[in-house]
Amino acid sequence: MELKLAKRAQKLKASEIRELLKLTQKKGLISFAGGLPAPELFPIDEMKKVTEEIFTKYGKEVLQYSLTEGNEDLRTIIGETRMKNVKVPKENILITSGSQQGLDFTGKLFIDKGDKIICEKPTYLGALTAFNVYEPEYVEVEMDDYGMIIEDLEEKLKSNPEVKFIYTIPDFQNPTGRTLPVDRRKKMVEIAKKYEVLIIEDNPYGELRYEGERYPSIKSFDDDGYVIYLGTFSKIFCPGLRIGWICASDIIIEKYIMVKQSADLHCNTLAQQELVTFMKMFDIEEHIDQIKEVYRKRRNVMLEALEKYMPKDVKYVKTEGGLFIWLELKETIDTKVIFEEAVKRDVAFVPGHSFYAKDVRKNYMRLNYSSMSEDLIKEGIKRLSEVIMEYY
Repeated sequence: MELKLAKRAQKLKASEIRELLKLTQKKGLISFAGGLPAPELFPIDEMKKVTEEIFTKYGKEVLQYSLTEGNEDLRTIIGETRMKNVKVPKENILITSGSQQGLDFTGKLFIDKGDKIICEKPTYLGALTAFNVYEPEYVEVEMDDYGMIIEDLEEKLKSNPEVKFIYTIPDFQNPTGRTLPVDRRKKMVEIAKKYEVLIIEDNPYGELRYEGERYPSIKSFDDDGYVIYLGTFSKIFCPGLRIGWICASDIIIEKYIMVKQSADLHCNTLAQQELVTFMKMFDIEEHIDQIKEVYRKRRNVMLEALEKYMPKDVKYVKTEGGLFIWLELKETIDTKVIFEEAVKRDVAFVPGHSFYAKDVRKNYMRLNYSSMSEDLIKEGIKRLSEVIMEYY
């Protein structure tokens, strides 16, 4: 039977990284490839108590349909405690199935075929996957060690005045680990207002800062509704619950709600109540602090191993948080070739190719440090450096 697919469906293809990750399932392999939280930090015992409490008090309610906008208590908590540096009423928050659903809804709302959107170079592969379905044209903005270069951003807006939105990950960016300074955040909002273009602030890693004070969100500098904020509990709690949110102005959030209604009516009622009840019964800040302490140690171990074993001209940012370190090798190296050899030596990473919307650079790789133990990080970096040295 011939499938009569829509034209956009005919363009769908499997994620290159997902296909690569299939190779990393072999037993004994040390994987720096995923962006997975450490499963040993999941609050399993606490969640047992939470679930029992919920079914004792709210059994019928949590098994029933609920509001498209999401659990009112959860939205209130997010608006008061999770946005940082800005207080938001619950009416301006929509609960989503992770922030990935927020990315898909953003594409559905704003992108027509051929529309131009701005992103960092490189950028989050999951965003490209979500947006590609709607067939945009990407305008890439260069980055330095401190994130998107604002001067290049303004130049791109001058030459592309029809841009629909700017997509950015300002805190510990995926894949580079870079963080946008406060002055650039303010300037980005000023530019957005000047050119009347939206900013999509994707912020899954902002709470995973291991030293220093957390920077205010881009959204906190927005008085005119130009910034749409995407948040998630996946990196600070339990990704399997699939609870994220969108924060936007009245007129924009109403459009997102309509898209949500057509997609899945509402998020999992039980999962939302589990999160609310956990935050009432236990201290989520203490839980986040425990996560940060473990990840801080693992990041430090990886940085020390990179310094000890890697060729001296390998470049990387000593990120202050998040989950990733981005390695730049010499230009003649193709990290896909290295990946194949590394897997044979029982160590894996993600080649940098797939993080570029247009102009692919082949000599980069992304390393994750959150899901491996300190001993495995040391051994894995040693193995990886031995492979890389063969190409120097």
